[in-house]
Amino acid sequence: MKKLTVTAILFAASYALCPVANAQQNGDCDPNYSGACVPIASDVDCQGGSGNGPAYVAGPVTVVGDDIYGLDRDGNGTGCE
Repeated sequence: MKKLTVTAILFAASYALCPVANAQQNGDCDPNYSGACVPIASDVDCQGGSGNGPAYVAGPVTVVGDDIYGLDRDGNGTGCE
């Protein structure tokens, strides 16, 4: 059995706990939004809202393309207000 180093374990744990930060570092932010990194995922919800994820974004975010995740519920161009 291969032993994992503490660094590898901490990296894996930080990646799992911070998907938005990792998406931002990797350039994996959805181009339909600006103002915050909206990760590319099967579903993204506003952090602190009633959505069930699996990914979340802390807003506000500006919709600059298609609002594919439905973050701008009132249609004013800003999501996760």
